[in-house]
Amino acid sequence: MASPTGRLVTETLAFDGGRRVSAYVPAKQPEAIVYAGDGQLIAPWGRLLEASGLPPVLVVAAHRVDDELQRIREYSPGESSAQFTFDPELFAAHERFFVEDVRRWVRERFGLAPPPERTAVFGVSASGELALAMGVRHPETYGVVLCASPGGGFRPPAVLEPPLPRAYFVAGTQEPFFLKNAARWATALHEAEAETVSVERDGAHGGPFWKQEFPKMVAWAFTR
Repeated sequence: MASPTGRLVTETLAFDGGRRVSAYVPAKQPEAIVYAGDGQLIAPWGRLLEASGLPPVLVVAAHRVDDELQRIREYSPGESSAQFTFDPELFAAHERFFVEDVRRWVRERFGLAPPPERTAVFGVSASGELALAMGVRHPETYGVVLCASPGGGFRPPAVLEPPLPRAYFVAGTQEPFFLKNAARWATALHEAEAETVSVERDGAHGGPFWKQEFPKMVAWAFTR
């Protein structure tokens, strides 16, 4: 007899005139939560966690906008340069949505509010910057950062103050720009005495190694 599997739940919250949020709800009562951006892509990856035999994890992912420039500006508190202009107000509005509204929805919809050591934030590329920003700025909420191939707009501050989240980085050997960004953050957090893991995989930006690494990252986060 086949084991029961979870389900994908999608609802629309009020942010920005209506922003969708998806959650992969495992068949058994979740023991931890992974929050993420890029919900269209990442929320269904919750199935991979069940298939990997991990303890049940709720994967909650806010959907991204179609406009790539707005996506980057929502996800990163980076500093503007001659090449690109970031938007602190847009980032702050999305940050409130992500930290307050999405978590409130999870509490009300699923009755879950685990402690930070059982709460991770995950992202890939631009949403990898979102994961870093949320973890560094809100370590009392997200105790673990899981980051794949982060973009380069958000760089480590000169001083990283404790408490800091544990962090797992992965990047591909064929994406040197993103590999360098991951190494920069891993080094900065390690030097600030945060627990870190840094992995290189054979692959290019957007490659299958992101999806393949996700269960390994979650296992590291929650199976100590």
